[in-house]
Amino acid sequence: MFTGLIQSVGQVQRRGRGLFVEGCGPFLPINEGDSIAVDGVCLTVAELSGNGFIAAVSEETFLRTTLGQKADLGGHVNLEPALRFSDRLGGHLVTGHVDGIGIVKSLEELQNSWKLEVKWVDKTFGRYICDKASIAIDGISLTIAGCTEDGSDFWIAVVPHTWENTSLKNLVVESQVNLEIDLLAKYSERFWTASNQSVRGTNKASKKISRDWLAENGWN
Repeated sequence: MFTGLIQSVGQVQRRGRGLFVEGCGPFLPINEGDSIAVDGVCLTVAELSGNGFIAAVSEETFLRTTLGQKADLGGHVNLEPALRFSDRLGGHLVTGHVDGIGIVKSLEELQNSWKLEVKWVDKTFGRYICDKASIAIDGISLTIAGCTEDGSDFWIAVVPHTWENTSLKNLVVESQVNLEIDLLAKYSERFWTASNQSVRGTNKASKKISRDWLAENGWN
């Protein structure tokens, strides 16, 4: 588990069937078996190497994230070691399990921040997006400043500290980014779906949310 607060920006390259990730200096030492979020993707340290580590990467990870593309270019990646139970949770709970890919639609420098607009490649993920919700972009915990009605496009206000200390400053229009939805959104959808199935199974007359329905389903 991670917080989305980046501790270092490194570089990634292909190494055999896996990846070599360099730039872990600020949070060394690390050990074999440790979990490190690389651009929001949870990877396991298979072998230590200098200022970084080597990780085995599955076909699924290459397919669902931008890591393969970044590795081919020797690109910059955001790095965060796994959260300790004693750590402060300054961002939001991030699993390191990327849900989908986003494409940078626009970047605009404002007086006190940068406006970053992103669109989902798979627009069905837009149902999880709402104003002021949390989202992880390349592993960075960010707050949604606004979105289209269907959530397929959304924008973020990026403060100068985040811009300067992460890989966001390297983005351009049409760049691809890893996106992870807030856990609360996914669990809420699962709860709602299961509850509706339960309602249908017991032939209850109404599926509308009410105070009685909430109390009946454990929301006191």
